[in-house]
Amino acid sequence: MSKIIKRLDWYIIKKFLGTYVFAIALIISIAVVFDFNENVDKFMTNEAPWSAILFDYYLNFVPYFANLFSPLFVFISVIFFTSKLAENSEIIAMFSTGMSFHRLVRPYMISAAVIAIATFLLGSYIIPQGSVTRLNFEIKYKKKRQPASVKNVQLEVDSGVIAYINNYSDYTKTGNRFFLDKFEGKRLVSHLTAKSITYDTTSTYKWTMKDYTIREMNGLKETISKGDKMDTIIKMEPSDFLIQRNQQEMLTSPELSEYIEKQKRRGFRNIKEFEIEYHRRIAASFASFILTIIGLSLSSKKVKGGMGLHLGIGLGLSFSFILFQTISSTFAVNGSMPPVIAVWIPNIMFAFIAVYLYIKAPK
Repeated sequence: MSKIIKRLDWYIIKKFLGTYVFAIALIISIAVVFDFNENVDKFMTNEAPWSAILFDYYLNFVPYFANLFSPLFVFISVIFFTSKLAENSEIIAMFSTGMSFHRLVRPYMISAAVIAIATFLLGSYIIPQGSVTRLNFEIKYKKKRQPASVKNVQLEVDSGVIAYINNYSDYTKTGNRFFLDKFEGKRLVSHLTAKSITYDTTSTYKWTMKDYTIREMNGLKETISKGDKMDTIIKMEPSDFLIQRNQQEMLTSPELSEYIEKQKRRGFRNIKEFEIEYHRRIAASFASFILTIIGLSLSSKKVKGGMGLHLGIGLGLSFSFILFQTISSTFAVNGSMPPVIAVWIPNIMFAFIAVYLYIKAPK
């Protein structure tokens, strides 16, 4: 390892990661102060215990937002400490020994890889578990809101069996105007309608239908049966279609992938936010490499404006990166853009900028 990573590499890696951690600690501390100042009235009004505020909310708030804005912290860190190296003529000293700009990139990429791996593991496996506690706290003590109803639910509950609910209320666990169609191939063999359907929380998949009519089709023969009430097993639960706000943040990446595939198989297409979250976790990790190259290329030269100029340019680019992420995700949710493309567009655009600056920097 010592042959691959030299003493100078260790020096830069320690500077990079140390500045990164310091930037996170500084900015997140400010964010916590502002968040507490904004929400303290809600916490007091809803009688939130101090232990819950500290351990359920803020203990999970800090890693969530630190990981969410990790690309911003990477960019600021590279700009800050590289500008300082350039201002102190340390980079000039490195080049005077025969080191090329391409060789200088190595410790930066190693540091970016450490951050990228940590960001992915935290965002995909660890933070979602804490998000469950944090979001439940927000519902109970901060926002006091839960998803109460949903309209026009349509999903495949079994092979060739399609269910439709006109509207469903989670307070009463009841849906109105329920339809259940069974197909063999493309042929409709059974059509059930019910005025209402209620979920029995004491048993999995158990529903109670009221004022129902069943039409059984067998070739040209049709059989009709009616009733006032009937208990039945239908392979669906309210959680399949009643999506909680930010529910995608509570699932690990394997759980997200499984959930997305399950909902696609069942014909439930309102899952773009889940797909965006799944691909965003991967794209955010790669963003560390792209923004590191841009930051290094911009700040490796000593200029008259000094660190202030580099920081100004760096902040402008990093905030524009976050802006592009938000805009592209909005297009994916509200438009027809595939989530995977929407999430990767900022990375692709800034990758071109990174390549251009990387080629130009040694000159």
